[in-house]
Amino acid sequence: MTDFPRLLVATEFPPNGSGGGAAVLRQMLKGWPVEKLYWWSCYRDRDELFGQKVAEHQVAEIPQKLYPDRRWRAQKSWLLEKFWQPWAVRHFQKTLNAVQPGAVWAIPHFWAIPPQAQALLRRETGFHVSIHDYADTGWAFARFGAGRIGNMTALAQQLYAAATTRDAICQPMVDDLRAKTGLDGTVNHAGLEQEDFDYLAKTPEAQSGPIRIGYAGTIIAAQTFAAFVKVLARIRDRLPQPVTLEFFGAHSYRAQEWFEPGWMNEHGNLAAAELSRVLKDCTWGFAPMELTDDNARYNRFSLPTKFVSYLAAGLPIISLGHPESTIVKMASQYDVGLCATNGNPETLDAQLLAALAQPEAKRKYRAEIQRCALAEFDARRMRATLHENFLKCASTTRGQSR
Repeated sequence: MTDFPRLLVATEFPPNGSGGGAAVLRQMLKGWPVEKLYWWSCYRDRDELFGQKVAEHQVAEIPQKLYPDRRWRAQKSWLLEKFWQPWAVRHFQKTLNAVQPGAVWAIPHFWAIPPQAQALLRRETGFHVSIHDYADTGWAFARFGAGRIGNMTALAQQLYAAATTRDAICQPMVDDLRAKTGLDGTVNHAGLEQEDFDYLAKTPEAQSGPIRIGYAGTIIAAQTFAAFVKVLARIRDRLPQPVTLEFFGAHSYRAQEWFEPGWMNEHGNLAAAELSRVLKDCTWGFAPMELTDDNARYNRFSLPTKFVSYLAAGLPIISLGHPESTIVKMASQYDVGLCATNGNPETLDAQLLAALAQPEAKRKYRAEIQRCALAEFDARRMRATLHENFLKCASTTRGQSR
């Protein structure tokens, strides 16, 4: 694409934020001219670890001490709603007036949703909406309150319906939103680049040494993860090689009861290229979701980016979760590793022992990893569709300004 409109990205996280959502945005903005890229968020960039540069970054900052993480959640949420939120609406409106974007890319995520909705639903500016996660996931109710989560969910749905163009993180979410709004959208998530496909086309080298299981990102399905660690602890001595768990991400888990420093290693938050390089040295990737369907909105409508990172590194994947979870459904379509849905300890012990004892697992699953990546995770195709949608938004903005 050669005609790049002035684009304003509006979401909760900053350009170099950690996490899967920020990684998706950076990948989809590959090639976008910096001088035509603007950003509005609720957090400042702490560093430029991931190398994402923008012409201007406007921040309606949420004070760190006011974010309702653990203590005084109800009081902090009330303060944000009554005092920060009206100011953030004005701040976003002021940013829109100053930047005068041809197109806005809005990613509705928790506290960014009310300012986005109150500003964009009243303007004649073409905007594209990407839904990465639903606000009404299980843990969010306790943190922010049911009333606020209901309001955020309704506003995000209004944004999706009013957008010039729209997408969601996975096909089940697109289908769900179509049922609610009557409007269709495309699928947009993290994907593989040409260099990743080139890597997958090569025959994997024979591996020796420990069985290194990589885990990229934040642990969301905490109970599933703890159950997996217990299985590993039970079968470690029965495997042909020592096993290690390798953590890559912004969070430390050393304080968790299950953490064993003798066979678990933390590597911190790595830039995309470095993460890809070190994951290739692992033997397997681990992608858990909830084993129960208690948090169905997360299980059925989220697609953790770690699954894509493992595919790009050519890793066979241990998928563990409820049968209706997105990752398990994907792993059921493509034989990319072990796909397990039963939380029974004896069953998991046997399944994991058989999987990890396989010699040359990377070679065994490589063809299906390639097939899955080409069919579901082609970044070039998704990026081209998204950029076309930005052009449609810009055309709408120009048409309305006449």
